[in-house]
Amino acid sequence: MTFRTAFFRFAAPRKPRHPLVRLLLGVLGLGVLLVMIAFGVFVGLAMLGVGALLRLWTLRGKPAARKDDALNADFRVVSKPALPAR
Repeated sequence: MTFRTAFFRFAAPRKPRHPLVRLLLGVLGLGVLLVMIAFGVFVGLAMLGVGALLRLWTLRGKPAARKDDALNADFRVVSKPALPAR
């Protein structure tokens, strides 16, 4: 038996034979998955909140728009074409 064969034989995942142990390990795996999802959602919300606060902090005291920023242009009203009767 080579080292590689022995290693893969040792490291191969095996399901426990006892049904109760299988059930407990399955529930434990789902619990770990739920904790990881909840942690990820919490971290994501925290990052969004910090980003929003930083944006508000950097924009504080600045006016939203100046009076000089108006567009100077000529406009014309385009009428709607008549819709065909059905």
